[in-house]
Amino acid sequence: MTQTPVLITITGPDKPGVSSVAFAVLTRHDVDVLDVEQVVIRGRLILGVLAGVYRDPEGLQETVEQAMASVGMQVDVRIGSAIGEDPFALGRRDSTHVLVMLGRPVTARAFSEVARRLAALEVNIDSIRSLADYPVTGLELFVSSAEDTVESDAALRLALSAAASDVGVDISVERAGLARRAKRLVVFDVDSTLVQGEVIEMLGAHAGVEPEVREITEAAMRGELNFSESLERRVALLAGLPETVLDEVAVTLELTPGARTTVRTLKRLGFRCGVVSGGFTRVIDHLVEDLGLDFAAANELEVVDGKLTGRVVGEIVDRAGKATALRRFAGEYGIPLAQCVAVGDGANDIDMLAAAGMGVAFNAKPALREVADTALSHPYLDAVLFMLGITRAEVDAADAADGLELLRP
Repeated sequence: MTQTPVLITITGPDKPGVSSVAFAVLTRHDVDVLDVEQVVIRGRLILGVLAGVYRDPEGLQETVEQAMASVGMQVDVRIGSAIGEDPFALGRRDSTHVLVMLGRPVTARAFSEVARRLAALEVNIDSIRSLADYPVTGLELFVSSAEDTVESDAALRLALSAAASDVGVDISVERAGLARRAKRLVVFDVDSTLVQGEVIEMLGAHAGVEPEVREITEAAMRGELNFSESLERRVALLAGLPETVLDEVAVTLELTPGARTTVRTLKRLGFRCGVVSGGFTRVIDHLVEDLGLDFAAANELEVVDGKLTGRVVGEIVDRAGKATALRRFAGEYGIPLAQCVAVGDGANDIDMLAAAGMGVAFNAKPALREVADTALSHPYLDAVLFMLGITRAEVDAADAADGLELLRP
């Protein structure tokens, strides 16, 4: 028996019973439900149903309009060719990419510019959902490219990177599909990523050489100095400090806003979380214990007679060493690199971010932003969660269930 497609779109205030009334009408007309989608935006309901009707589609239209009016809803009904395209095409368009847009706020101008550049590449926006309203606004867009090739993928990433820079938002681009939801390990840099500031500069302050240490640090982070050489030069300035200073600095470290929430949420989801740092083991150990991290790699300072000698012992965790450590930890947990995320801020994080399936440059230097998969420019580490498709509502609900106080401005 031949079917006639009927597209029913219901809008109005969200309230219990709307779907029940609508589907009761469809049941009486013995229709097939070919597709259905519903969204609620700030208390306003939009419900769309594509029905396959065997008889009297005009009668169905009249009945639906009367039923929806009885519950204070508006309805638009389109029959047959009035729907457009092929209403019997199986399933929805498969999205090729997922975009996450973060801003404080996301302005209409920013969204318009992103949409314009997508349209210019013949990329369709299939669906949009809200990820977060605090501490940044986050939107997740599923999009489909008309020409899904390596070249079109590169063009999409380049266009959105330019758009992000032009309108002041952060945008990540990932392939849609299971791989995006398969991430299982996250590694963080420590200095200016998981914690605020640079540990070696804090140690330098105790030795009265903070300006000299900072100058070398900044040059290394910009990629102007070999990290191993810069570390050795900075550590040499610490010679003679009592080893107890390491513990004193460790207990004064300030976590980056959102750091504790990020690690707590990831561990709830079964992620392995740890740090790979060009800093120092004795300081890092405090973070590992405080946050319940699964692994850590850092440098070891030589101590003789209770004082720092100004030397590092063992293999230095430098730019290459960070990537090696990531590979080692991923291997120990049996997690493919494609399912790993690395977050850092400096040039010595380049290899680590390149090795991970997703590299996130966090308030990073230009050298790192250029090679990262995505860059975050707001000082909130929980923005990493939104880039992974985790919503603020999910985080808050999990915290509330554990009896944790929700901190909002």
